[in-house]
Amino acid sequence: MLYQALYIPKGQSALPRDVVNLPELTCYVQGWGREGDCGFLASDKVTNQPIGAVWLRLLVGENKGYGYVDDGTPELSIAVYPEYRSQGIGTQLLTHLFASDCGQSSISLSVSVNNPALRLYERFGFEVVSQSAESLTMRRD
Repeated sequence: MLYQALYIPKGQSALPRDVVNLPELTCYVQGWGREGDCGFLASDKVTNQPIGAVWLRLLVGENKGYGYVDDGTPELSIAVYPEYRSQGIGTQLLTHLFASDCGQSSISLSVSVNNPALRLYERFGFEVVSQSAESLTMRRD
C-alpha cells in the first residue's frame, strides 16, 4: 500500500517499485504495530483482496515525514489502487479512521498541489499550514 500512496502526476512514468525501500518512505511502515500506530484496510467485497488503506504514524526526530508539523501530531497516509479510485473508497477509509478510537487530537499530511485527493482532505477539514513549490502540508484538529 505504501507504493500506492505515492502520487504520480498524469503523463509521468511510474516510479520503480523499490522506491518504497528509501528511508524517507520506509519510516511510514517499518516495524508496524508500535505504540500509536493505527490503520485500516479496505477490501474488495467479491475477492476479499485489499484495495486501499489508511494509516497514522507519529514520525519524530530523524524519522520526520513529509507532512511533519510537530512531535505530537501523527501523519496520515492513504492509498487506493488506481482501478478503485474515484469510487468513494478514500472517503470511506477516512470516515472509518476518524470514527475510530485512534485517539489523535490533530493529524497532518503532505499532498501534492496537483493531487485530486486535495479536495478530499479539504472536505474532511484539513487546512494548509505550509506550502512548498509542489506540495502542501495540511493539518486537521
